[in-house]
Amino acid sequence: MDPNLWDDPKKAEVLLKELKLHKKWVAKYDGIKEKIDELAVLEEFRQMGEPTEDEIATKYQLTVEEIEDVEFTSTMNKPEDALSCILEINAGAGGTEACDWAEMLYRMYLMYGEKAGYKVRELTRVDGDVAGVKSVELELEGEYAYGMLKSENGVHRLVRVSPYNSQGKRMTSFASVFVHPSIDDTIEIEVNPADLDWDTFRASGAGGQHVNKTESAVRVRHLPSGIVVECQEERSQHMNREKAIQMLKSRLYQKELERQYAERDKVEAGKMKNEWGSQIRSYVLDDRRVKDHRTKFEDRNTDAVLGGNIEGFLKAFLMWDGK
Repeated sequence: MDPNLWDDPKKAEVLLKELKLHKKWVAKYDGIKEKIDELAVLEEFRQMGEPTEDEIATKYQLTVEEIEDVEFTSTMNKPEDALSCILEINAGAGGTEACDWAEMLYRMYLMYGEKAGYKVRELTRVDGDVAGVKSVELELEGEYAYGMLKSENGVHRLVRVSPYNSQGKRMTSFASVFVHPSIDDTIEIEVNPADLDWDTFRASGAGGQHVNKTESAVRVRHLPSGIVVECQEERSQHMNREKAIQMLKSRLYQKELERQYAERDKVEAGKMKNEWGSQIRSYVLDDRRVKDHRTKFEDRNTDAVLGGNIEGFLKAFLMWDGK
């Protein structure tokens, strides 16, 4: 109702985003309360002969599931959990096999993001020499994207009979995944322009003649931290610079979060590390098994998991991490 609200558009957008999040929680509460009230009314009718106990039991189970879903969402209670995220995949040692594994993970997260209703964009991509990708970065835009996917930080291990091995041997490949919260206007990160070293280059991938003729892709190095960020998503160098700055701020924010975790709780910090030798999950395709080594959660439908059905792993981590 403040007539001066839009005098500061950035502040107004932050306020409206916060308001939207609160409204969602209130709507969830009101929806559950309404279902509980309906159950009480149905029980009164049941005593008069209708509806049946099975009908009430079905309604009761749906209400319980909705309550459990809200309780689960409430485990994502850190400020950064509600943000969008940037997900980076890097192929490990192993040449073509490792690059192919990195692209399989890329497809898995892409399909998960689409199923979850996030807006998914490819920010950077470096293709493998023969197949797959050496590295790729995705942005998943939507509420609680970081909260849901932060558990994916770490090394993912693939065991399969490789299609790239002429002898049909069982091979093991690794890829590392890093997930950073994608900061928005609700979080202020100061970056001194004097601390930035910029470089431009030609983008790779689809784009036709534009890709070959213009140096629209950008690379920026943050000198104090040594963090390097690349962006080739947009056709305009100016837009890529803006996106690169946002990506850099997200990395700096993640670094600060990890520092705070380390100071507050060394055990918690151990869970957040992305050490190459500590795989968090194994995908053993010939045994039809995907297992998370932290939570012990397991799924025997490997095709579904690689098709983006990873919510079971994400929820298992959040419930385990919150204990």
